[in-house]
Amino acid sequence: MKKNMGNTDRLIRIAISAVLLIVSLLGLLPSALNAFALVVSAMLILTSFTSFCGLYAVFGWNTCKMKS
Repeated sequence: MKKNMGNTDRLIRIAISAVLLIVSLLGLLPSALNAFALVVSAMLILTSFTSFCGLYAVFGWNTCKMKS
């Protein structure tokens, strides 16, 4: 897997994941949305740590800065 995500994307994903995780753990969502929020949070954390997004690969997007 080739990296296709830049640092800004990674930080945004980690921040959104943290918010979803906190909201989910506090029980502020109904149970179905709570489970969905946990899954999305886990997915965002995984993609941010690997710096690879499958949707970016499908669409040919790359926000990772190239080394010169």
